[in-house]
Amino acid sequence: MAVDLLVFGPHPDDLEIGLGGTIAKHAAAGYTVGLCDLTAGELGSNGTPAIRLAEARDAANVMGAAWRENLGWPDGGITSTAAHLVDAVDFIRRHRPRAIALPYWDDRHPDHLAASEVLTTAAFRSGLRRFETGVEPWRPEWVCYYFINDSVPASFVIDVSDHYDTKRRALAAHKSQFAPDEPGAVATRLTASSFMQLIESRDAQFGARAGVAFAEGLVVRDPLVRATLMKDDR
Repeated sequence: MAVDLLVFGPHPDDLEIGLGGTIAKHAAAGYTVGLCDLTAGELGSNGTPAIRLAEARDAANVMGAAWRENLGWPDGGITSTAAHLVDAVDFIRRHRPRAIALPYWDDRHPDHLAASEVLTTAAFRSGLRRFETGVEPWRPEWVCYYFINDSVPASFVIDVSDHYDTKRRALAAHKSQFAPDEPGAVATRLTASSFMQLIESRDAQFGARAGVAFAEGLVVRDPLVRATLMKDDR
């Protein structure tokens, strides 16, 4: 199924943390949005792979995504091996996205760093006709990077004020990570109330700088083209 926007996340809940409002906004506007988690987050302190996959599906429905798939890569084992690279290139080519959103390349979590690296390479090689995977080459129009943990100045922001409650509900779908109640659940960085505060304060800061309530920041490597120096001319 061809999509307008394809968003990758290293673990279930990562793409909601960084881009949940933007996903919901695009889906509500009629764009076809596909989501892909690389792993089931099986190394997480709480939840099981089965629980996390179910939560991811629920969150996708909340945000209005057309579909959500999981590549089944090993949690803690995301690498730029040939197998992972071919897997990612094949996935991009099959779904032919106009735009791809990837985790930002500088992050405190090793899996997020590794995911950004292999997916950046995959997005480039997807357009090379001599990189063969059995699927026709496809080059997306552009690649954007979103923040999961810490952020830097964004290339641009998306106003998600009208969709922020949807982002909150999508995050709440990942109950095993943010509000676990199963026997044996342990306290983690994600279960602390300050973690949600950290997400919202970041999005509120991006919003405040843009003159809106909430915004999500993205980074691009290529120059952004403007028609003129007039602010409203896109």
